[in-house]
Amino acid sequence: MNRRSFLLTGAVSLATRPVRISFAAGARSVTASEEAVRVHRTPAWFRDAKFGITAQWTPQSVPEDGDWYARNMYTQGMPQYQHHLLRYGHPSRFGYKDLCRIWSGAEWDPAALMDRYCKAGAKYFVCMANHHDGFDCWNSKHQPWNSAHLGPKVDIVGGWKRAARGRGLRFGVEVFCTQNWQWFQVSHGSDSTGPLRGVPYDGHLTREDGRHQWWDGLDPQQLYGPPHPSYAPPSPAYQRNFELRVRDLITQHSPDLIFYTDNGLPLGAVGVGLAAYQFQENSARHGGQDEAVVCTKRVPTDQREAIVCDRYPDDAIGEAPWQMDICIGDWHYKQGLVYKTAADVIPYLVDVVSKNGNLLLNIPIRAAGSIDGQEAHLLEEVAAWFALCGEGIFETRPWRTFGEGPTRTQNVDFPYRTVQFTEQDIRFTIKGTNLYAFLLRWPPGRSVAIRSLGRDAAHAPRAIAAVELLGSGATVDWKQDADALTMALPERPPSPYPCALRVRLATTA
Repeated sequence: MNRRSFLLTGAVSLATRPVRISFAAGARSVTASEEAVRVHRTPAWFRDAKFGITAQWTPQSVPEDGDWYARNMYTQGMPQYQHHLLRYGHPSRFGYKDLCRIWSGAEWDPAALMDRYCKAGAKYFVCMANHHDGFDCWNSKHQPWNSAHLGPKVDIVGGWKRAARGRGLRFGVEVFCTQNWQWFQVSHGSDSTGPLRGVPYDGHLTREDGRHQWWDGLDPQQLYGPPHPSYAPPSPAYQRNFELRVRDLITQHSPDLIFYTDNGLPLGAVGVGLAAYQFQENSARHGGQDEAVVCTKRVPTDQREAIVCDRYPDDAIGEAPWQMDICIGDWHYKQGLVYKTAADVIPYLVDVVSKNGNLLLNIPIRAAGSIDGQEAHLLEEVAAWFALCGEGIFETRPWRTFGEGPTRTQNVDFPYRTVQFTEQDIRFTIKGTNLYAFLLRWPPGRSVAIRSLGRDAAHAPRAIAAVELLGSGATVDWKQDADALTMALPERPPSPYPCALRVRLATTA
C-alpha cells in the first residue's frame, strides 16, 4: 500500500455548533463557511503557474530509507522494520520519537535550494507542514512534537516561506496529518514472533514514562495518537487539535496553497471551516482579493470550481483546474534509488498542462537537508528545457482538444508506472493567437502531420499565419491541407525532450 492509497475512513465532524445563516440550499440552511467554499474560485495565478516543486522532508528522512518509514518500522516483516533493527535497534527501545530527536538538518540551505527550483522553472513551492506521522515542521502552538523544539530546532515552514516569497514564488504547504489517527496505530503494537514477541513498541509510552528521559515533559501519545479500536472514528478532541494546528499554521505562515491528502476537505465540517478561514486570511492579506488555493483528492461535484482536485483525469480536458503531484522516486528520500529522469517527467508535464492541469513535482530531501547529484541533474535538465519551450507552458490555457495520438493515460500511477508516448502523440496549449503543438517524441525522418490542424478537422483553426520550432533558428516548411498540417522539420531537434511548434494563428482560434 503506497501513501496515495491510504485514505482515512470513518471520519466524523467536529462536535461544535457552526453558525448558520439563511442561504437557500434545498431543505436545509448552510453555514457561512460552506457558502465561502461554494463561491470561491481558483485564482488566475495557479492557472498560470503550471509547474510547482515540493520537497518532502520530515523526521522520516533521517534513515534515508523511503516513504512511510515511521509506519513500516513498526510492521514486522517490512524491509524498513528490518532496516530499523539493524541500524537503531528494536522499536520498543528506539522508536520514531527518537528519530525526531536526532534529525539535524545540518546542511539545509533553503535559499540555495530555492534558487535551484526557480531556475528549474517552478512558479510555486510547496513544503511539508506535517505528514501522517503527526510531527509539525513549524513552531506549532498545539503540537509540542515540532521542528522548532526538536531535531533541527528551526521553524522549517518559515524558512521555506521566506526563501520562496523572497524569490517571487507562491508558497504552499502539505497537511497530511489527518491520516495519523489510523496510520500510526501500528506504533501501539508489538512483534508477533521472535525473541521480543509481545514486548510493546514505544507507542504505548505516556508523559509519565518520560520522567528523567530525554523526552521528559513530552507526551508520546501526542505524536503517535491514542490507542483505539480500528473501527473508531477520530475523536472530537483529536479533531479539535487538528483544527487548532492548521489554524495556527495559516495564522503564522499565510500559505497561498494548502494540499490535504484527503478525499475531500478533511474531517467534514472541520475542513470546510479551515478552508473558509484560509480564504478569509488570504483575502485580508491581498487587500480583499482572495488568491488562496485548497487542494484535496476527489473533490465533490458541488465544490469542483472552488477546490482543486489532485488526480490524473481521464483522457480529456478537465472542466476545472486540477493538479497532479508526482515524485521522481520515493516520496521520502531513499538511498541508492535510480530516479525518473527528465525524459520521464517532461512529457508527463506537457500532457498534464494540455488537460488544464498543473504538475507538482516532489524532489525529496536527504536527512541533512540537501539534494543529491541525480536530483540536481534532473533540475538542470528541466531548466534547460523550459528555457526553450517554457512559453508554450506558462500562462497558457487548454485548446479545443488536448491532443492527438494513440497513448492513453488512465490509471497512471507515476512514478510506479510511467507512460511511453509515441511519435504520433501531440499535445496542445494556447496563449492568445499562439497555438503550441508539442511533439512528445521527435518523429523519424523530417516529416510530421498534425491531423487536428487540417482545414477540415473538427477543431481546426480558421487560418495559420506561420509555424516556428521553439529553440531552433531553422525554417519550418509547412502546408495546411484539408486533412492535416504537414511540416518538414530540421534534421536535429533543439531538445532531446518534447519539442514545441508555435503555430501563429491568423485570427483568434
